[in-house]
Parts: sequence; C-alpha cells; structure tokens
Amino acid sequence: MRKIYVAAHVYMILGLISGLYYRELTKAKDFTGDSQLGVVHTHILALGMLFFLIVLALEKLFTLSDGKLFNAFFWVYNAGLALTVGMMLLRGTMVVLGHQPGAALDGISGLGHVTITLGLIFFFINLGKRLPETKKAEAPTLSSDRTSS
Repeated sequence: MRKIYVAAHVYMILGLISGLYYRELTKAKDFTGDSQLGVVHTHILALGMLFFLIVLALEKLFTLSDGKLFNAFFWVYNAGLALTVGMMLLRGTMVVLGHQPGAALDGISGLGHVTITLGLIFFFINLGKRLPETKKAEAPTLSSDRTSS
C-alpha cells in the first residue's frame, strides 16, 4: 500500500510543480498562445495522483498487490505516464520558446499513450481476478422425498 501512496504523493508534487513551471515560463516569455504546458498540470494530477488514490482504495478492498499482474501494471503504467508527460512538457516548452516540435515527438508521445494503455489492461485484468467470485443462484431442484399417492 505504501508504494501506491508514494506514487500518488509524488504525482501530486509533480502536478503542482508543473503548474508553477507553466505559469512562470509563459510569464517570463510573455507567451499568450496555446501549448501543451497548459494541460500537463491536469494530466499529472488526474492520471497520476487521483488515479493512484483510487488504486489505493481498491488495494484496501481487494489487495490488488497480491495479484500476479500488479507489478507489471504499476511499472508499465508509470513508465507510460512519465513518457507521455515528459513529451508534453518538452513539446509545450518548445512552443513557448518559439521552436517547432518535430514529428519524432509525436511518435514518442504515441508510444507513451500505448504504454499507459498496456498498463491499464494489466490493471483491469488484475482487478478482475482479485474481485470476489459471485455465486450463481442455484436452480430449484425437484425434491426426491415427494411421493405421489
């Protein structure tokens, strides 16, 4: 559980720092246009902090970390999120500084999104396996002690 809490906490800190970075960089460069820097803050807080707080609650209920795919989910999802957010920061910074981002950034960013998706697949498979089994309603059976007279 501590690992999930630490992940949520780190994402909270990074989300707040990214908002500060966006505000200060655009103010320093007198930038008034649109860039991806404006949404990095939200992405980190939602896909990082809030998501891992939800995972923490689910861990408490279903002990997700006992599942075989938990570590795969945790590390793949975090790698995908780091790659995606890193590319958003790079692209946004380049735009604010007046540089044209290349097509290679789009490809790397797409790879980050694919990695996040793979992590989510691991998460949902693991969650599904950790949920308690539901008992099917038993069909009524004919009682053998009934006798016809």
